[in-house]
Amino acid sequence: MNQHDAPAFTRLINLAAAQLGAEALLCTDDFFAEKENLVKSGRGIFIPDKYTDRGKWMDGWESRRKRVPGHDWCIVRLGAPGIVRGFDIDTNHFLGNHPPHASIEACYRPDFPDAAVLDSAAVEWKEILPKSPLQPGSQNFYACDHQQLVTHVKLHIYPDGGVARLKVYGEVKKDWSKVGSNDRVDLASALNGAKAILCNDMFFSHMDNLLMPGRGVNMGDGWETKRNRTPNNRDWVIIRLAHPGTIDEILVDTCHFKGNYPDGCSLEGCYLPEGKDPDLADDKIQWTELLPRQKLQADHEHTYKSEIKQHQRISHVHLYIYPDGGVSRLRLFGTIGKP
Repeated sequence: MNQHDAPAFTRLINLAAAQLGAEALLCTDDFFAEKENLVKSGRGIFIPDKYTDRGKWMDGWESRRKRVPGHDWCIVRLGAPGIVRGFDIDTNHFLGNHPPHASIEACYRPDFPDAAVLDSAAVEWKEILPKSPLQPGSQNFYACDHQQLVTHVKLHIYPDGGVARLKVYGEVKKDWSKVGSNDRVDLASALNGAKAILCNDMFFSHMDNLLMPGRGVNMGDGWETKRNRTPNNRDWVIIRLAHPGTIDEILVDTCHFKGNYPDGCSLEGCYLPEGKDPDLADDKIQWTELLPRQKLQADHEHTYKSEIKQHQRISHVHLYIYPDGGVSRLRLFGTIGKP
């Protein structure tokens, strides 16, 4: 499917991504393929001649054929608490073995209970996607209008079969009332609610990777643009901070980017009132320079403090790279101050 044909909610963060910290905790059965595959990146691959001692190897979660009443399910802890806006129950490569239907329940348990607690009467599960049909070998998109915070989801499949990936799109919701005005936080962390919202190019890898926790695991785990032959070109990405604030430390990590790291970078910021959603590529927006152009190195963490220009509270940043290339992570440490 062309990304332009996908529902608008797929532009939100996938709360069920292992990259964000999501984990498949418990399932009724994963005889043919492990539940952990559900939260991996991508859509899953197919290797025609690959088998295990239990049967065909599949890149997804697959239960055995059920010969008794009931159905299978899997519990996933989301990477961060959030509001769910939609799902992609992807049956990629599952053709004669996909579940005909699925439903999803959710709960809010930020205390990180163990799997046994989640499968008990101590947890109140609420259905947020009623039993819905699934097509084989397809991305099955469903919107969600549940307005309450969610930490865990429970995917039910009827009666059995295989799902390649489960994506739970939504918005991270951090409790900022517990953060002091002078507490230092990473304002560009996806775990805190930051989001990459616009860029001019992400040919090789997605802009959202910039904000993920940890260091990149490989060259595909970052934001990388194609080679640009235009003289004096600069590629860019715009990030909405997790919370408006001021920045006192910037980290630009080119981890794994060796023959394709940018020659340099710079950073600008602006403040837009909450609820405003203008065209951020519009020249009318007043961007203020935060970090003048800096030279970058291959496969290196670059830290900037004294180089940062004094500035007022900002809500968005504009990262420029010269002329093109890949950056693994961007960290913007600072304080939220007072509105």
